[in-house]
Order: sequence, then C-alpha cells, then structure tokens
Amino acid sequence: MNGSDGTGRRISAQVVCTAIRDDIVGGFYPPGSRLTEELLAQRYGVSRVPVREALRTLESEGFVRTRRHAGASVAEPTEQEAADLLELRGLLEPLGTARAAQRRTEAHLKVLRGLVRLGQERAVQGQLSDLPSLSGWFHETLAQASGSPTLAALLTQLRYKITWVYGDSAPNRAVESWDEHAAIVDAVARGDAERARRLAAVHAERATAVRTLKHPVNAARRRA
Repeated sequence: MNGSDGTGRRISAQVVCTAIRDDIVGGFYPPGSRLTEELLAQRYGVSRVPVREALRTLESEGFVRTRRHAGASVAEPTEQEAADLLELRGLLEPLGTARAAQRRTEAHLKVLRGLVRLGQERAVQGQLSDLPSLSGWFHETLAQASGSPTLAALLTQLRYKITWVYGDSAPNRAVESWDEHAAIVDAVARGDAERARRLAAVHAERATAVRTLKHPVNAARRRA
C-alpha cells in the first residue's frame, strides 16, 4: 500500500481511508474508540503518513473527531445528527433520482435492472444476507446516473453514515423494498423525472420508518 513518491502516498491514503471507514461502519471501531496512528499503521500494513492523511479525510467526513492532547477517536453522533442523516436522505435521494431519469445512460439502466432482478430473487428466496450489498450497489449506481459527481459523492457518503448509525429492524420489508426499487428504475428508464422523484421520496420515507439506532447517541454534545 505504501508509495515512495507523492502519488504513491495519495493512493495509499485513499486505500487506508476506505479501510478505516469500512471498519468504522462495520463496527470494528465503535463510536468513541481511540484511533492511534501507530496501531492503525500496524493493522493496515502501512506507514503512519497515509494513516494521518486518512484520518484527516475521515474527520472532514464526520467519521472521526480529533481533540488537542487526546488524539483521534471515532465520532459519536448526537441524536440530532443521527436524525439529520435521514432527513438529508429524504431530500437528496429524490433529487438524484429525478436527475437520473433525465441523464441516465443505457449502461446505467442495464446495471440497475440487473441489480433489481437479483435483489427481487434474493428477497423472495429469503437470502437476506446478500441484500445490503446489492442495495448499496443499486443506490450508488442510481446516484452515478444523476450525472452529478458532487451529488453522487454526497449520496454515497450519506449512505455510509446511515449504515454506520442505523440498523434495519424490518427484514420482512425486503420484498416490498425491492419492488420499490423496480418501480424507480421503470420511471428512470421512461425518463419520467417527476414520478421518479415521488417514488424515491416514498421509498426513503418507508426506509426511515423502520430504521433503528445501532448505538446509543448523545442527546447533546458540548462543542470542542
């Protein structure tokens, strides 16, 4: 992962950033846990330089907090911050889906339809363990189809944070959820931006209704 020149260090930092983020989202590093450069470097087999760069990126994304004299630790979202994630999804996802209806390519549609087919099959068969990754891929592709790299990046980061903070307490909604995905893809394929927006808004609202917090959150937090 290491690189001796500037380009190598940037690549390494991106890889390390992804690895740390995945470990945070997956719960390996719970909220509030310390993140020391030395131990992180050992875990990922890199020097402390890309680790330091990765921590700065993760701090800017809201996954890590750094305090003077205390170092870096996994962020502890407040109750309001957790609620804001779902509200932002309800605003941005319909916007991205409406734009996808106007800007999607045939390549996007091919991937989206393939994911819907797989998701519906897995949901009907009760193979629920495959669904989170398929759903993530679906929403990432839909975001990319918006034709806006900035919006797609925001939606991807938002999805990571929601997965980090929230669990899904209603696995029985899997079939319904993938039917909603299918309807969204149909509207996107038809170029019906307004219908795509409405369907995405309803989908986000129903998903929000069954979300439960993975970890206790602070009702308030004193700003450092």
